[in-house]
Amino acid sequence: MIDIESLLRVPCVDVEYGFDISPDGRTVAFSWNKTGRWEIYQAPLDGSADPVLVSRGEGAKFNPKYSPDGASLAFVADFDGSERYHIFLLELSTGRQTDLTPDIGYSLQPKFDWSPDGKQIVCMADISGCFDTYILDIATRQMRCVFASGYAGWEVHWSPDGRWLAVTVEWVGQDYGTFIVPAQGGEWRQVGAFNAITPAWSPDGRRLAFASDVHGRYQIGIYDLADESIQWLPPSGGDDISPAWAVDGRLAFVRQQGARQWLAVVGPGEEPKQYEIEPGLYYSPTFTPDGRLLVFAFDNPRHPDDLWRLDLTDGRFYQLTHSLPDDFPQASLVMSQEIYYPAQDGARVPAVLYKPPQAGPDCPAVIVIHGGPTWLFSIMWYPFMAYLAARGFVVLAPNYRGSTGYGREWQYANRFDLGGVDARDVLAGVEYLVQNRLASPQKIAVSGRSHGGYLTMVCLTQFPDVWAGGSAVVPFLNWFTSHANSRSDLQHWDRQNFGSPEENHDLWYERSPFFFLERIKAPVQLICGENDPRCPSSESIAARDRLLALGKEVDFVLYKGEGHTFLKIENLIDSESRRAAFLERVLMPV
Repeated sequence: MIDIESLLRVPCVDVEYGFDISPDGRTVAFSWNKTGRWEIYQAPLDGSADPVLVSRGEGAKFNPKYSPDGASLAFVADFDGSERYHIFLLELSTGRQTDLTPDIGYSLQPKFDWSPDGKQIVCMADISGCFDTYILDIATRQMRCVFASGYAGWEVHWSPDGRWLAVTVEWVGQDYGTFIVPAQGGEWRQVGAFNAITPAWSPDGRRLAFASDVHGRYQIGIYDLADESIQWLPPSGGDDISPAWAVDGRLAFVRQQGARQWLAVVGPGEEPKQYEIEPGLYYSPTFTPDGRLLVFAFDNPRHPDDLWRLDLTDGRFYQLTHSLPDDFPQASLVMSQEIYYPAQDGARVPAVLYKPPQAGPDCPAVIVIHGGPTWLFSIMWYPFMAYLAARGFVVLAPNYRGSTGYGREWQYANRFDLGGVDARDVLAGVEYLVQNRLASPQKIAVSGRSHGGYLTMVCLTQFPDVWAGGSAVVPFLNWFTSHANSRSDLQHWDRQNFGSPEENHDLWYERSPFFFLERIKAPVQLICGENDPRCPSSESIAARDRLLALGKEVDFVLYKGEGHTFLKIENLIDSESRRAAFLERVLMPV
């Protein structure tokens, strides 16, 4: 039997902000929480030695990037979960580590890039109240603004010839815009007037590959800087994302069909060739400088996030990091499956189902709701759901309307209807479990984090008779106060996808579960982080106080020095253990 602490102590390579390959192609740098802290490691790409810890000091460290000469690593650090990142420089020969942005009074995005000459770093900072693009001179520490579009920057890449920046911003609706910006400042241009993400420069800097769903599903486009033309790779019927170039002009990317992914590699005039270890997810495919190897991260419900390489000469895979302990009972982990179930209006809702062997009409079940909402649950490593399934709980993770991975129309289907059709899609999951004799109607709980925590509270207030309990992790509950207390980029998303609080006051009120807490009939759990910049802890505190005043049963915990994501392993273990214990108590009372 797996205990939750052992499962949560299994480390993972960070896949959100990525890894980097050294200019000589010999090593890879990455963020790993092997010790319980997020630190920067290096490992040889030939697998000849174990990874070595190279960072030190306080803070959770992410997104390592080698300097062009390979002598240094830059990375970002978050000290208290507030996402107010600092950029650090680590000299690999001496171990000397320097904060390039000390005593700053603004926030930085975690994604940045080096100039080809190694003298500057391009980054995004909200000095003006919006995440504009700045160039940081390493010698003088001076910041120079080179692009201010009025939209919050998301990621940035410097062209190999040093002339251009590819800047991706949070644009309109849920779309991202990618812009070509002169590195010295000046007139910029947009890569198509449509959603364009994950830009990647060709080795000669003359073209930019990107992914766009302008045709309904994500395709790889190649933008030519000379004539501004766009060449599209043929559609796959699913989504093609995250392009990367080889020195000889080949492209690698991730091919996705719903909750499952593959690696794909294509040369000029060729058909893409697909590669797969086993069902799961692939992240950030990156060619080595010689183009012979493809390095990437992989996970699935039985494999935590680890770095792998693919030898493109013989198609063989090799695992570079080994996060799962040798003695871990891997066979007890339940492999998830993608299913579809009918919504109340006849739509087919995709979902991920963990179905333990004992699933049946008397079984307890938990519906776990993902955050975002522009995200999805996939065939992925997710310890909390794996633990519940190993304990004999049926787990259903809906990819409700508003989720990514199923086309642009599905993703946009809850725009200006947040807390509406998406919550009804979650409710339809209950009907699916009961009608298919997978769970007892009296033993179904709901849980989620971030936007999933919000929808948890929506479900508890809108459909109070359905649930045996609900656990909301880092939720927001009041659109008005959450919006007022959020960063400008988060406020922009609110206005783009839910209107303004003035013009849409009635809708904002109706979809704020805080105003309807008296309807709740089941026990509630609220878990939050003190420094959360996305879903402020004040939201959970106000809800706790109101629930207690109403005489409701509420379990509450606030973690000091944490933010939206709990960075300290002790707090992660404690919060998920509390969450699991709460669900076990409401679903399997003694």
